[in-house]
Amino acid sequence: MGAPVGDHTAWGPGVSISEERQSVTENSGTTIVYNPYAALSIEQQRQKLPVFKLRNHILYLIENYQTVVIVGETGCGKSTQIPQVNCARVGLTWPLREVAGRVAEERGAVLGHEVGYCIRFDDCTDPLATRIKVKEMMVDPLLTKYSVIMLDEAHERTLYTDIAIGLLKKIQKKRGDLRLIVASATLDAEVKASSSLLDPTRDTCVILTVEGRTFPVDIFYLQSPVPDYIKSTVETVVKIHQTEGDGDILAFLTGQEEVETVVSMLIEQARALARTGMKKHLRVLPMYAGLPSFEQMKVFERVSRSVRKVIVATNVAETSITIGGIVYVIDCGFVKLRAYNPRTAIECLVVVPVSQASANQRAGRGGRNRSGKCYRLYTEEAFDKLPQSTVPEMQRSNLAPVILQLKALGIDNVLRFHFMSPPPAQSMVQALELLYALGGMPLSLFRVFPMMESVAFTLMLAIKRAFCLTGNFGCSQEILSIAAMMQIQNVFVIPSNQKSQAMREHRKFAVEEGDHLTMLNVYEAFIKHKKSSQWCQEHFLNYKGLVRAATVREQLKKLLVKFQVPKKSSEGDPDPVLRCIVSGFFANAARFHSTGAYRVIYNEVIQTSKYYMRDVTVIESAWLLELAPHFYQQGTVGMNRSCPPNHL
Repeated sequence: MGAPVGDHTAWGPGVSISEERQSVTENSGTTIVYNPYAALSIEQQRQKLPVFKLRNHILYLIENYQTVVIVGETGCGKSTQIPQVNCARVGLTWPLREVAGRVAEERGAVLGHEVGYCIRFDDCTDPLATRIKVKEMMVDPLLTKYSVIMLDEAHERTLYTDIAIGLLKKIQKKRGDLRLIVASATLDAEVKASSSLLDPTRDTCVILTVEGRTFPVDIFYLQSPVPDYIKSTVETVVKIHQTEGDGDILAFLTGQEEVETVVSMLIEQARALARTGMKKHLRVLPMYAGLPSFEQMKVFERVSRSVRKVIVATNVAETSITIGGIVYVIDCGFVKLRAYNPRTAIECLVVVPVSQASANQRAGRGGRNRSGKCYRLYTEEAFDKLPQSTVPEMQRSNLAPVILQLKALGIDNVLRFHFMSPPPAQSMVQALELLYALGGMPLSLFRVFPMMESVAFTLMLAIKRAFCLTGNFGCSQEILSIAAMMQIQNVFVIPSNQKSQAMREHRKFAVEEGDHLTMLNVYEAFIKHKKSSQWCQEHFLNYKGLVRAATVREQLKKLLVKFQVPKKSSEGDPDPVLRCIVSGFFANAARFHSTGAYRVIYNEVIQTSKYYMRDVTVIESAWLLELAPHFYQQGTVGMNRSCPPNHL
């Protein structure tokens, strides 16, 4: 699959399609908020949403069916309007904080009173007043305070969506009065969800489809495969620009590096075309989840009739956002997914062929405003061989946090839990072994600890165990700061035009002991300088991220008080801090010496074209024997694990 499009390449017409939606979740969850109707009143904005006119239908269905499945495209109003059609106490799962803010604005309410959210370390609710709440489902096992639960974005098939499906099946057996609204962008995921939730002998479920405004999309395939889809993408953009009429272009690639490469190549092509006297100019814009928000918003800006926008994006543009004006779509045929190997405990970022559902999702981006065209950089035969849907996250993730949360909810036999997509047996075994090695912690601790939605699942497990032991090390203050810093990504900012200067500033915080203490130095300096945004800018640090870390630290501090962990500081001595970290991360030790001695611990290992360790700290190998004797044993030559290996 994949190929350049040159003069030798022939395109063949495929079929016209209406948009089908299937999410690949790796880049979803972006917090881009774009409102094309911002100039209108709130009521006028609401009336323009397709779901608004179905208010009475939805109310009728909720009254008469235990489960209502609502299928509608991104932007139809599912997340913001449906919670408002019922006067009962409503709980929502999965949407971002922005959803609660928008609902509060539409109701003329103060966020945190009638409408609020509770997401991980951030609780913005009033226990007495909040009636509509975006919340985690792990707090109240039977959801006794709620009469309606809305499971939003179910098509994402994330770990927590699948857990919610399994839990709701149990809850509905106990609570016949509980109404469930399942909202999704695709019908296929919801049919599976409804069959998982309901007793097939009872007529308790109904599916409502919210029709969107879509137009036919003509599909074009390559007649023969060619090897370089990056070059092919560039050539196809130029060909469309030279031969097709008005309309913007959206090109899908797999990751940030590819996006930036193609953007650079297209900018050079645009300059060359401009020198030929071509009247219509190209404006090339990148789009990926890690792009700063002000850069992301550029894809929504209007341009003059003499300019054609070319947006080069990852799969974040499949479902998370909708960009107006797109007529031509280029699909490279690949996607980058995370996959966890339970044997090595290594998470891989691998480029794999897209699913058919994802390919159709991409094609549908071109049919929002008028009839469009989709150019697939692979053959029709290759499309027919693609998998029907993307492998759910449950089947390619570290399951340790999943199992731990299920056990905290009282589900002892996790092997018989109703998983929507059963995970591999080896992943279950590896997760249980890790939790056994991390034993000795009360499950009550995990009932109050929020679960992070980061790739580094084992990080929170390790930090929690370390919290239980901080009283033995006398460094709870430092561990609090490190744990908070581990909740944010991209602490260091490296502008493309100031790389050398940024690196010099970042070295001021670095210490030879490793990344954990470096993060501690950054946080303490941030607090010392009174959380100054100007100071962060001067030192190329992520100001918003550090503010978030400070908030998280306060939440973690309350939990330590609840579990009576002593408030102590190591007073600048690094050893107690390092030993405490080892007590949590002992399973993540790696050999970097010919003698076989363990030299470092790490948060996670990610494999792309190479192996990368994140958040590495130097340790003394003797600490492993001292702090985790149940996991390591002294051998005749060096040290060996007493549990199966899960490291490099």
